[in-house]
Amino acid sequence: MRPLRTYVAGRRGVAAAGAIVAALVATFLTLASAAAAAPAPAAVSPDFNKPGNVLISDQYNNRVIEVTPTGKIVWTFGNGSAVPGPHSVVGVNDAERLSGGRTLIAGTGVPAGAPSPEPPGGAADNRVFIVSRTGHIVWQYGMAGVTGSGKDQLNTPVQATFIPGGDVLITDQGNQRVILVNREKHIIWQFGKTGVAGSGFDRLNNPNSAELLRNGHVLIADESNNRVIEVTMAKHVVWSYGSPKSSKLSGAAFASRLANGDTLITDSNHNRIVEVTKAKHVVWEFRTDKRAGSVANPLPTRAVRLRNGDTLISDQNNNQVILVNHAKKIVRQFGTIAMAGNTGGLLNGPYDAKVIGDFTGLTRP
Repeated sequence: MRPLRTYVAGRRGVAAAGAIVAALVATFLTLASAAAAAPAPAAVSPDFNKPGNVLISDQYNNRVIEVTPTGKIVWTFGNGSAVPGPHSVVGVNDAERLSGGRTLIAGTGVPAGAPSPEPPGGAADNRVFIVSRTGHIVWQYGMAGVTGSGKDQLNTPVQATFIPGGDVLITDQGNQRVILVNREKHIIWQFGKTGVAGSGFDRLNNPNSAELLRNGHVLIADESNNRVIEVTMAKHVVWSYGSPKSSKLSGAAFASRLANGDTLITDSNHNRIVEVTKAKHVVWEFRTDKRAGSVANPLPTRAVRLRNGDTLISDQNNNQVILVNHAKKIVRQFGTIAMAGNTGGLLNGPYDAKVIGDFTGLTRP
């Protein structure tokens, strides 16, 4: 080891050294003050990520919440801001829980005139992102508040599905497409021509959801074409229900393929959920506008079948998420019917809800 050297400085050197020390002390005090002022990482509830909890995309409250079966909030992402950022999401339409407590979120944005605290002209988000259990964004596709169709750009992404292997299937509604994006942010598959609405080959009209099926096909709720289609990776339609000229569906908001081969469809403008067979026969139906206290047009946006046979429904304009058994009895509900709010268990336009650990009919991450 080399011996320490000792220096004898003159007055100028002593003054300079003193100034440096003073500057270092000031910098240290500033950093210490900033560290003290910075918010501590949010504590994670011991009830976080428990199977049976419900993950709700509380659209107009600009938040995703995880609640226990009794309605206790145990996790939240989104501070309510109408400006998209690292701790906020605007008009969230979809969320799903991934491994390690991560959450995939679609920041859709809200249109002009929406019943929310946004500016009257609406607000864009246009991101699909993954957040950690402590609420930090660890991956993102799309740029906050930027509407586009170029590289790393989206236009009203309404749903995102995590694919085994790490790719993300995004329903990019305003761009009239469903895209498969890898973790390096490259589009590796697309259905629908960017920016062109239609109903012919490789065309969509305001798609609202997409799920990857076990056979490798993609099931798409093609909302404004009033249909659900199953397409191959070669872009051929091999099954469909409804059509632009049919009255079977109106505003197909979501579809999932059940284990028995039936398809569960959220028929939003008809205010109902229907289960149809491969042969296109309706075998189960639940209308949300017939409930006591319902608004005239609740426009349900999401229905998922659970492994016990119950159906979890996001009844958007009724401001509720309800759990319905096969006998069509409501066995559990979150929020108060026709009452919007963000405290006391209230919701505001819930668009999506899923039970953690239950991927019945859904693409398992």
